[in-house]
Amino acid sequence: MRTPPRPVVKRTARAILLEVDPADPYGPASIVLIKRTRPDSPHPYWITPGGGVERDDRTVVEALHREVDEELGGKVVDVVPAFVDTVSHTLPHLPHPGTAADDGTLPHPHGVKVQHFFVCRLASMDLSRRHGPEVDEPNGKYEVVRVPFTREGVTSVNVVPPSLRAYLAANIEGVRALLAPDLA
Repeated sequence: MRTPPRPVVKRTARAILLEVDPADPYGPASIVLIKRTRPDSPHPYWITPGGGVERDDRTVVEALHREVDEELGGKVVDVVPAFVDTVSHTLPHLPHPGTAADDGTLPHPHGVKVQHFFVCRLASMDLSRRHGPEVDEPNGKYEVVRVPFTREGVTSVNVVPPSLRAYLAANIEGVRALLAPDLA
């Protein structure tokens, strides 16, 4: 008997955001991360910029651009799909089971969250332009940091999810190659 696929109850778009000199694509690089410290924990973790795909987003890539603008006041170029992470996820505050959602589908409180990670190059960033819930109503600290994009750099901090940290550490050269000028 086959197990039916779990419903996707949330999707996110996240940027593996590299600062790379276009004239020297294999030279030194850094990854832009957000150091997240919750008020109830002294232990920070590092996340890639990004967040949930919203109803108004026409595509996952459009959500990525919106999230980078909100969280960094940034613009990205050379957006390339790189990694997908799927984890169990429970939706809070759903209508009563059996109640149809706006689109006519029945809500599933239990399913999976699919995180789409895209490698992209930072075109510009103006932190004074940051906006959105993380800035307007922060729950703790959100610090924009740069980490060397090396095995040592990405493993020196607690990048989450752990699957992304492992993927990056094992694929530094491959991830950089996704931005190579001869890929297109």
